[in-house]
Amino acid sequence: MITPGQTYRSATPRGGPRILIQSYTPGRTHAWAVDAATGQRGRWILVTALHQTPVTRTGQPRRTGYVLEAL
Repeated sequence: MITPGQTYRSATPRGGPRILIQSYTPGRTHAWAVDAATGQRGRWILVTALHQTPVTRTGQPRRTGYVLEAL
């Protein structure tokens, strides 16, 4: 479940930004996120790109989207 205050890290192998979810309405397709370090650069993120685990159903590491880091 996506809730405001959650921190996600990029799932790309080369690394990437960490984001903080600021607002999300259940049932919507997007969540408003900002850069976790600065609180700036607000943007809409598709909720299908926010993953709870760092691996897929087949056990492969995720290569796209964002992986839950902390609540």
